[in-house]
Amino acid sequence: MDKIIAADVAWMLCASALVLMMTPALAFFYGGLVRRKNVLSIMMQCYVIMCAVGLMWILVGYSMAFGPDRYGVIGSMDWIFLRGVSIVPDSFYGTSIPHLLFMAFQMMFAIITPALMVGAFAERIRFSSFLFFIILWSLFIYNPVAHWVWANGGWLSKDGALDFAGGTVIHVNAGIAALVVSILLGKRDGLVFPKSPHNLPFAVFGAGFLFFGWFGFNAGSALGANGAAVVAFVTTAIASASAGLVWMFLDWFFNEVPTMLGVATGIVAGLVAITPAAGFVSPVAAIIIGAIGSLIGFFFVTKVKPFFGYDDSLDVFGVHGMCGIWGAIATGIFASKAYGSGSGLIDGNPIQVWIQCKAVIITILYSGIGTALLYFIADFIFGMRVSLREEHVGLDLTQHHESGYTLME
Repeated sequence: MDKIIAADVAWMLCASALVLMMTPALAFFYGGLVRRKNVLSIMMQCYVIMCAVGLMWILVGYSMAFGPDRYGVIGSMDWIFLRGVSIVPDSFYGTSIPHLLFMAFQMMFAIITPALMVGAFAERIRFSSFLFFIILWSLFIYNPVAHWVWANGGWLSKDGALDFAGGTVIHVNAGIAALVVSILLGKRDGLVFPKSPHNLPFAVFGAGFLFFGWFGFNAGSALGANGAAVVAFVTTAIASASAGLVWMFLDWFFNEVPTMLGVATGIVAGLVAITPAAGFVSPVAAIIIGAIGSLIGFFFVTKVKPFFGYDDSLDVFGVHGMCGIWGAIATGIFASKAYGSGSGLIDGNPIQVWIQCKAVIITILYSGIGTALLYFIADFIFGMRVSLREEHVGLDLTQHHESGYTLME
């Protein structure tokens, strides 16, 4: 039996709380970016995900994602209702912490992933449809992908795919799904790209706490107070710093002024890009990964989206999807045994780049096609989009009979 290490338990409890805090932080980040008549609706979506997906995870989700393997594709139902998941460490998942704590840490990832998506279809989705769709997506898209990449016996894991804290499982998965739903749902009426956030300090506050929580996200994925956690902590800090500066200078060059929103968005882009590589690469590699991630995110947000005209309201695909794709591939380039258990191109293992690309392609196809099917099911049953009148009035009043402010638009 593996021995519980008190320091690891303490760190993982803190890391789990940090990751959970990221969902309310995301609510402020997204809430500040939408129009004032929709601020509560997007916060409501983030908060209800904490409740609905958290409950789903306890009942069946954890067993699907991490339960005893079935053919490398999905976990068995042996652990439904957390049967057999106790304070005794598991022999594979976090061997120095209670199995129950590993489950709790992973629950926070299951919550934040669909929450990332809500920014793409903000201001125009019916709440009942949203709730039904998100539960289906968590069950049939997130859980299988998590099993493939992270579970004992998952087929992408056995293939050698590296994903330290969720590049493919979280950011590519959510980013592609967000793009699919935003396209199928259609553009907002009369407004595709708002000129400015309705409450920039809200957004900056949310971005700051996302940054703070991300240390639990990445360093916590070491599953203990150890060297891998230190590497992930440092690379997370330096990649986001690099990305924030790059986005600021790009803003300065192309738009003639540096902006607060640009710096905040760049920091998030850097955090996304480093996530799959955080415990595998050097600090210098993290600078490069963050900087290139920021370049890619800026290009997709400012050039690609306007060119194609899809209404990804808050740039979930550009920042999370594309930076996640880059980060996953960059892991195959920069992973070094001097800093972690992975080995990539710079260590003389070029095949890792192909393995990473294959994992990305598979995730894109599964998430994209699966999300579209689930969208059509939810749309057939409930109707996904609000009426034109409800959209004009705002979702705060029409979906929840509440208002974030005394004066509405």
